[in-house]
Amino acid sequence: MVKKKKMEEYEERLKQAITILTEVSEDTTTPRNIRRAAKDSIDALQSTEYTPAVRASNAISILDEILQDPNMPPYTRVKLWNVMSILEAIKD
Repeated sequence: MVKKKKMEEYEERLKQAITILTEVSEDTTTPRNIRRAAKDSIDALQSTEYTPAVRASNAISILDEILQDPNMPPYTRVKLWNVMSILEAIKD
């Protein structure tokens, strides 16, 4: 029972992260490489072959790389930090 509840919570967190990443990936004021990283993160989160925790950590590593980009608009950086904090709560 507890496991099912956890999985539902994780799925909810993944949905939240995907929603924010979709906003970033569709924002034309954001540089293309950052939008591409957001799309890649969405793909990582939607991959069904891994557990939610593995999907989350794959997305975090993609975002971690792109967060160093000096061309990233500050509001985009805040959104990506938000996504990372949502995803970091997902554990196996």
